[in-house]
Amino acid sequence: MRRAAFLLVLIASLAAAAPAAARDPGRWLLTGWSSVPFGYWQGVTGPPGAGSLFFPGPQHGLHRTRSDLRQTAGVDLAIPPAVASSEGYNHIGDPSFDGAEGGRVLLPLECYTAGGPSGGNTCGTGSIGVADPESLAFRYYVKLDPAEIPKAMWVESSPDGSLLWTSSGSDLLAYRATDVTPAAAAPAGAPIRSVARLAGAVPPSGVTGGAFRGGRLLLAGSTGTTYQIWSLDTATGTRRLELELEGVRGEAEGVHVARFMNGELHWVIAPALAGTSTFGPSVGLLHFARASGRPGLRVSARATRAGTRRPRVAVRVRRRGRPVGGARVSLADASDRTNRRGRATLRLSLEVPGTYSVLARRRGLRGLSAPLRLGGR
Repeated sequence: MRRAAFLLVLIASLAAAAPAAARDPGRWLLTGWSSVPFGYWQGVTGPPGAGSLFFPGPQHGLHRTRSDLRQTAGVDLAIPPAVASSEGYNHIGDPSFDGAEGGRVLLPLECYTAGGPSGGNTCGTGSIGVADPESLAFRYYVKLDPAEIPKAMWVESSPDGSLLWTSSGSDLLAYRATDVTPAAAAPAGAPIRSVARLAGAVPPSGVTGGAFRGGRLLLAGSTGTTYQIWSLDTATGTRRLELELEGVRGEAEGVHVARFMNGELHWVIAPALAGTSTFGPSVGLLHFARASGRPGLRVSARATRAGTRRPRVAVRVRRRGRPVGGARVSLADASDRTNRRGRATLRLSLEVPGTYSVLARRRGLRGLSAPLRLGGR
């Protein structure tokens, strides 16, 4: 099979309305992914209900976009040189956002040197940095007690803003958000200790990032080419599998819950360091919608001006060979309803290119089209 044909089959299987793999519980549909810049490598966060998103990477930069992924600000060095030299921090993981201090971006800080001692963790400490959401300027950082945690790879604020969750080995740790303040800032402030620990709660696929949805903590990770997101009850430590993708080439990173780009759950998948990446060629920001309703609609889509930032997509929805009128169809940043003939035209405005499928819903039924590669100059 030719490489291009193989990729098309793989993409179609990942975007299909059926579960992504036999183990997948079928709770989510992959509606597409946006090909965001390499600087958006590590994860994503943003304030609830607002239009801003924050992406760190590829190591220590920080970038802000609107919900349509148009970049509005960016800094190449979000970690000040003085902090980098004194602590050794050169890496920002999956971030979070909370409303303290008028709003702040929380940055998990660690040091990583490929091939270095201790698995590359050359400094053996982790911190939570605080950045200004408007200027992206670094405000301060608070160290985490290294007796509990050797590095900070991700952080996520609880829905009420009282706790900051992260992980150490197979355990989940929570810190009081009120302990991360200018008064406790390093280097003068002493390292803070966790106030809760869920032993063995990290899923079998590990954790590269987290986000809360409906009071449950979503944890993303991967083992080989199996990529999973689990949800966890932080009161009991019990967990369940939310979604699974098989046969993925890349690097699992952070997740975020917000409604944009025809999805509610979004997952950053960085490209594979060697060979072909499933969601390449740049960083893939995957978009998932809840799999409400049952399959039953047949959706076909055809794009014109596909290689521009203003593509148009003609959609047709049928059921048992007959047109379905009044179906809500959506793709990326556009939505519409089909007419009596089961047809609709979606006019998109894409800031970055991507691969997307049309999602159709009508009276408890759903359908997903084959993926379309859209966007460009």
